[in-house]
Amino acid sequence: MLPVIALVGRPNVGKSTLFNQLTRSRDALVADQPGLTRDRQYGIGKLGDRPYLVVDTGGISGDRDGIDALMEKQVLAAIDEADHLLFLVDARDGLTAGDEFIAERLRRTGKPVTLVVNKTDGLDPLGASSEFHALGLGEPKAIAAAQGRGVRSLIESVLASLPEVEPAMGERAPAGAERGVQIAVVGRPNVGKSTLINRLLGEERVVAFDRPGTTRDSIFIPFDHEGRRYTLIDTAGVRRRARVHEAIEKFSVIKTLQAIEQANVVLLVLDAQQGISEQDATLAGHVLDSGRALVVVINKWDGLAPDERERIKREMQRRLPFLGFAEWHFVSALHGSGVGHLVEAVDAAYRAAMIDLPTPELTRVLEEAVSEHQPPLVRGRRIKLRYAHQGGKNPPIIVIHGNQVDQLPAAYQRYLVNRFREASRLRGTPLRIELRAGKNPYEGRRNKLTKRQVGKRRRLMKHVKRR
Repeated sequence: MLPVIALVGRPNVGKSTLFNQLTRSRDALVADQPGLTRDRQYGIGKLGDRPYLVVDTGGISGDRDGIDALMEKQVLAAIDEADHLLFLVDARDGLTAGDEFIAERLRRTGKPVTLVVNKTDGLDPLGASSEFHALGLGEPKAIAAAQGRGVRSLIESVLASLPEVEPAMGERAPAGAERGVQIAVVGRPNVGKSTLINRLLGEERVVAFDRPGTTRDSIFIPFDHEGRRYTLIDTAGVRRRARVHEAIEKFSVIKTLQAIEQANVVLLVLDAQQGISEQDATLAGHVLDSGRALVVVINKWDGLAPDERERIKREMQRRLPFLGFAEWHFVSALHGSGVGHLVEAVDAAYRAAMIDLPTPELTRVLEEAVSEHQPPLVRGRRIKLRYAHQGGKNPPIIVIHGNQVDQLPAAYQRYLVNRFREASRLRGTPLRIELRAGKNPYEGRRNKLTKRQVGKRRRLMKHVKRR
């Protein structure tokens, strides 16, 4: 499972700013106002050499009354979930009684703690950190989260202290590995995830009950289908944070996000009778950000009138347009209709995610796309896209080399993604593009090859004339 790193500290020391730096997002609200964060915020860490989960928390004020007491419970739950704690203090405030109170609480947990001195911009880092040695939590790490200074070295040192994730799982194990293709079944509570898993397995393997929140943890279930090995991961339903109160259910959110990261293919289960909600769109966004192959399952399709089905399809296209790459299957997990084709869809999505894309073919598609629709001019100069090659799998990554590529508009990048997807017939997996500036390293080799071909043709022509 992915390691979990929790950010703790007094109010307004910069935890949410650091969270946004680590996740490369703006998911956490940031303002110069204490107590802005009250609930826990989860995100996938993207800064560093391997993935991890980050938990942003509200500030610990030491107040035992009202909302501060409830916020402290949330922080304690986050500490309990975490593998490593980042304890943030404010260099401009100096060492406070609140810092000493939190340090004492953290020492009692027995969890590894890194002391982070934030807001050192414009200050001498060593001088700003010196008084915090008194907390007895080891060498402080000085950063300026708002500017990103020192954040990368901080997270790299933390990750180096944590155990590595199993390579087979973290690198999306091929189908012949021990667990086979791993399939995470995710969705809101009570959309029928456990019922769907039981239908796929042909037995009552997991508890299915008509009440939200029945599944609390991620359950790994190996099974075979037509000679191939799979592992189904039944996950807890992810609800809107305002409705998540119990600490044990809070923990299940982390387990679900970890299951998405660990999976090869995700089955996103939606409830046709409830319609598409903001929570569905948010969860779909997590899957998309993870880059996992995806099959969308619309459950409870039976019993709906034809006009109601058409209305739901239109709503799905409107609310989830960014999932156009995925296959959509309309099923009834309870009665089994449509479920039989899901494993085939999983296989197709997995093959697309693990596809090998030849460099000559990718470059040909790029040249044709550019020929039909030129990139825009930047300061009077045309952006030049020279060649493309594959840079990774699950999701497939296509690296495009050229000049001024940092100026290539997002709309043109989407155009290229669609062209590559159509040419390679990729369904069921996201496709990502990386842009790199520089010369084509194959250019010289290609010219030499052409000269050899020309020389060979000349010799052949001379031989024909002699005859």
